[in-house]
Amino acid sequence: MEHSQTQRARSTMPDSANAMNNWFNEGRALCVANVQGKGRGVIANVAFREHDVIESTPAWGFDGADAALVDQTRAFEYYFVRNDRDNNTEKIKGYLVFGLISIVNHSSTPNTRIFWEDRDTGPWACIAAIRDISPGEELTHRYTNVSSYNPNIVFVD
Repeated sequence: MEHSQTQRARSTMPDSANAMNNWFNEGRALCVANVQGKGRGVIANVAFREHDVIESTPAWGFDGADAALVDQTRAFEYYFVRNDRDNNTEKIKGYLVFGLISIVNHSSTPNTRIFWEDRDTGPWACIAAIRDISPGEELTHRYTNVSSYNPNIVFVD
């Protein structure tokens, strides 16, 4: 590369804190962005049709003793309760999900739903469109444990 090309390439490289975020989001079906009144959220970069599986990601389940510890931390806001299981009789009480699903915001009128798959590699959380979703639209789902949150937390639709 010629010296002038190297300088031009360096001068066009972003040097802000957003550089990593821009790199992460570039060319992906989903991006992470700040959503007014909510903090960060997950935004569609491409169109999704009703029933499309948008993401599937591994999860780690933990028992009641660990749930009591997690409940005392900010991780409480990011763990999932399975709606396809009887949480009163199940040994596993919650799941940490290792994907963008974990930061999809709540809505009382969501455009996605969470479903679960038990694979030989363990539990997986999946998120699917329940209606068509346009590029630029925030993904939302209905939290199943809203009543467990601190009453001072206000959910924004």
